[in-house]
Amino acid sequence: MNVQPRVPMDKEAFLAWANGREGRFELVERRVIMMVGGSKTHALIASQLMRALWARIDVTRWVVLGSDLAVDVGPGSLRYPDAIVDSVGGQRALTATAPVLIAEVLSPSSATLDLGDKAAEYLRLPSLAAYLVLSQDEIKAWVYIKVPGQPGPQVIAGASAAISLPSLGLDLPLADIYAGIEFG
Repeated sequence: MNVQPRVPMDKEAFLAWANGREGRFELVERRVIMMVGGSKTHALIASQLMRALWARIDVTRWVVLGSDLAVDVGPGSLRYPDAIVDSVGGQRALTATAPVLIAEVLSPSSATLDLGDKAAEYLRLPSLAAYLVLSQDEIKAWVYIKVPGQPGPQVIAGASAAISLPSLGLDLPLADIYAGIEFG
Protein backbone atom coordinates (compact mmCIF):
# COMPACT_ATOMS: atom_id res chain seq x y z
CA MET A 1 0.00 0.00 0.00
CA ASN A 2 1.24 3.47 -0.87
CA VAL A 3 0.49 6.09 1.69
CA GLN A 4 1.40 9.65 0.84
CA PRO A 5 2.70 11.69 3.75
CA ARG A 6 0.48 14.67 4.50
CA VAL A 7 3.19 16.74 6.12
CA PRO A 8 5.20 19.16 3.95
CA MET A 9 8.62 17.79 2.92
CA ASP A 10 11.83 19.31 1.72
CA LYS A 11 13.49 17.90 -1.38
CA GLU A 12 16.09 15.85 0.46
CA ALA A 13 13.47 14.17 2.67
CA PHE A 14 11.27 13.54 -0.36
CA LEU A 15 14.07 11.89 -2.35
CA ALA A 16 14.88 9.63 0.61
CA TRP A 17 11.20 8.79 1.13
CA ALA A 18 10.49 8.13 -2.57
CA ASN A 19 13.65 6.07 -3.23
CA GLY A 20 12.59 2.48 -3.92
CA ARG A 21 8.94 3.18 -3.09
CA GLU A 22 6.28 1.51 -5.18
CA GLY A 23 4.41 3.99 -7.35
CA ARG A 24 5.42 7.34 -8.81
CA PHE A 25 5.37 10.64 -6.99
CA GLU A 26 6.35 14.26 -7.49
CA LEU A 27 7.04 16.96 -4.94
CA VAL A 28 5.02 20.09 -5.68
CA GLU A 29 5.48 23.07 -3.38
CA ARG A 30 6.63 20.69 -0.59
CA ARG A 31 3.56 18.43 -1.03
CA VAL A 32 3.81 14.82 -2.21
CA ILE A 33 1.61 14.18 -5.24
CA MET A 34 1.01 10.65 -6.56
CA MET A 35 1.31 10.31 -10.32
CA VAL A 36 -0.90 7.90 -12.21
CA GLY A 37 0.45 5.43 -14.74
CA GLY A 38 0.24 6.11 -18.44
CA SER A 39 -1.14 4.19 -21.39
CA LYS A 40 0.84 1.92 -23.70
CA THR A 41 0.74 4.70 -26.32
CA HIS A 42 2.18 7.14 -23.77
CA ALA A 43 5.04 4.73 -23.01
CA LEU A 44 5.72 4.05 -26.70
CA ILE A 45 5.92 7.74 -27.58
CA ALA A 46 8.24 8.45 -24.65
CA SER A 47 10.54 5.51 -25.46
CA GLN A 48 10.63 6.29 -29.20
CA LEU A 49 11.43 9.91 -28.41
CA MET A 50 14.35 8.79 -26.25
CA ARG A 51 15.55 6.39 -28.96
CA ALA A 52 15.38 9.16 -31.60
CA LEU A 53 17.29 11.53 -29.32
CA TRP A 54 20.00 8.94 -28.55
CA ALA A 55 20.51 8.39 -32.27
CA ARG A 56 21.14 12.12 -32.85
CA ILE A 57 22.81 13.66 -29.78
CA ASP A 58 26.49 14.21 -29.16
CA VAL A 59 27.05 11.47 -26.56
CA THR A 60 30.27 13.10 -25.39
CA ARG A 61 28.17 16.04 -24.09
CA TRP A 62 24.66 14.70 -23.43
CA VAL A 63 22.71 11.74 -22.07
CA VAL A 64 19.04 10.90 -22.60
CA LEU A 65 17.16 9.87 -19.48
CA GLY A 66 13.62 8.81 -18.67
CA SER A 67 11.16 9.46 -15.89
CA ASP A 68 13.33 7.90 -13.15
CA LEU A 69 15.34 11.11 -12.76
CA ALA A 70 13.96 14.19 -11.01
CA VAL A 71 14.27 17.76 -12.22
CA ASP A 72 14.61 20.43 -9.55
CA VAL A 73 12.14 23.12 -10.63
CA GLY A 74 12.02 25.33 -7.57
CA PRO A 75 12.47 25.69 -3.84
CA GLY A 76 9.94 23.01 -2.90
CA SER A 77 9.31 21.09 -6.13
CA LEU A 78 10.77 18.10 -8.00
CA ARG A 79 9.23 16.87 -11.26
CA TYR A 80 9.78 13.61 -13.14
CA PRO A 81 9.35 14.35 -16.87
CA ASP A 82 8.98 11.62 -19.47
CA ALA A 83 12.33 12.41 -21.12
CA ILE A 84 15.36 14.57 -20.31
CA VAL A 85 18.52 15.43 -22.21
CA ASP A 86 21.05 16.23 -19.49
CA SER A 87 24.74 17.00 -19.46
CA VAL A 88 27.17 14.09 -19.13
CA GLY A 89 28.37 13.38 -15.61
CA GLY A 90 26.83 13.11 -12.17
CA GLN A 91 25.79 9.48 -12.61
CA ARG A 92 24.96 9.07 -8.91
CA ALA A 93 22.80 12.21 -8.78
CA LEU A 94 19.09 11.80 -8.10
CA THR A 95 18.27 14.98 -10.03
CA ALA A 96 19.26 16.23 -13.47
CA THR A 97 22.42 18.34 -13.33
CA ALA A 98 21.87 20.70 -16.30
CA PRO A 99 18.92 19.61 -18.47
CA VAL A 100 18.97 21.17 -21.92
CA LEU A 101 15.74 19.49 -23.12
CA ILE A 102 12.71 18.21 -21.21
CA ALA A 103 9.74 16.41 -22.75
CA GLU A 104 6.32 15.34 -21.53
CA VAL A 105 3.75 13.14 -23.27
CA LEU A 106 0.22 14.44 -22.75
CA SER A 107 -2.30 12.32 -20.94
CA PRO A 108 -5.99 13.27 -20.83
CA SER A 109 -5.58 14.38 -17.22
CA SER A 110 -2.26 16.20 -17.68
CA ALA A 111 -2.83 18.60 -20.59
CA THR A 112 -3.49 21.70 -18.49
CA LEU A 113 -0.57 20.94 -16.18
CA ASP A 114 1.93 20.02 -18.93
CA LEU A 115 1.10 23.08 -21.06
CA GLY A 116 0.69 25.40 -18.06
CA ASP A 117 2.44 25.04 -14.69
CA LYS A 118 5.10 22.57 -15.86
CA ALA A 119 5.94 24.69 -18.92
CA ALA A 120 6.47 27.72 -16.68
CA GLU A 121 8.54 25.74 -14.17
CA TYR A 122 10.76 24.07 -16.76
CA LEU A 123 11.30 27.24 -18.80
CA ARG A 124 12.70 29.00 -15.71
CA LEU A 125 15.61 26.52 -15.59
CA PRO A 126 18.79 28.35 -16.68
CA SER A 127 20.20 25.36 -18.60
CA LEU A 128 16.98 24.49 -20.45
CA ALA A 129 16.88 25.34 -24.15
CA ALA A 130 13.72 23.44 -25.17
CA TYR A 131 10.59 21.92 -23.67
CA LEU A 132 8.53 19.52 -25.78
CA VAL A 133 4.97 18.38 -25.14
CA LEU A 134 3.84 15.49 -27.32
CA SER A 135 0.24 14.49 -28.01
CA GLN A 136 -0.73 10.86 -27.76
CA ASP A 137 -3.93 11.39 -29.76
CA GLU A 138 -2.33 12.66 -32.98
CA ILE A 139 1.07 13.41 -34.49
CA LYS A 140 1.53 16.78 -32.83
CA ALA A 141 4.02 18.57 -30.59
CA TRP A 142 4.08 21.85 -28.73
CA VAL A 143 7.66 23.11 -28.84
CA TYR A 144 8.92 25.77 -26.46
CA ILE A 145 12.32 27.09 -27.52
CA LYS A 146 13.90 29.62 -25.17
CA VAL A 147 14.57 32.54 -27.49
CA PRO A 148 13.74 36.21 -26.92
CA GLY A 149 10.46 37.21 -28.50
CA GLN A 150 8.97 33.69 -28.64
CA PRO A 151 6.76 33.52 -25.53
CA GLY A 152 4.55 30.56 -26.36
CA PRO A 153 4.91 27.20 -27.99
CA GLN A 154 5.22 26.53 -31.68
CA VAL A 155 2.80 23.80 -32.74
CA ILE A 156 4.30 21.23 -35.10
CA ALA A 157 2.09 18.54 -36.58
CA GLY A 158 2.03 15.80 -39.19
CA ALA A 159 4.19 12.84 -40.07
CA SER A 160 6.38 14.90 -42.40
CA ALA A 161 7.15 17.59 -39.81
CA ALA A 162 10.29 17.82 -37.69
CA ILE A 163 11.23 19.60 -34.48
CA SER A 164 14.31 21.78 -34.89
CA LEU A 165 16.52 21.81 -31.79
CA PRO A 166 19.40 24.22 -32.50
CA SER A 167 20.79 23.90 -28.96
CA LEU A 168 21.45 20.21 -29.62
CA GLY A 169 22.30 20.69 -33.28
CA LEU A 170 19.60 18.36 -34.55
CA ASP A 171 16.23 17.96 -36.16
CA LEU A 172 13.82 15.43 -34.72
CA PRO A 173 11.30 14.00 -37.24
CA LEU A 174 7.87 13.42 -35.73
CA ALA A 175 7.67 10.27 -37.90
CA ASP A 176 10.44 8.73 -35.78
CA ILE A 177 8.67 9.55 -32.51
CA TYR A 178 5.27 8.29 -33.70
CA ALA A 179 6.43 5.29 -35.77
CA GLY A 180 3.92 2.44 -35.49
CA ILE A 181 1.49 4.38 -33.30
CA GLU A 182 -2.13 3.83 -34.32
CA PHE A 183 -4.67 6.55 -33.64
CA GLY A 184 -8.28 5.56 -33.23
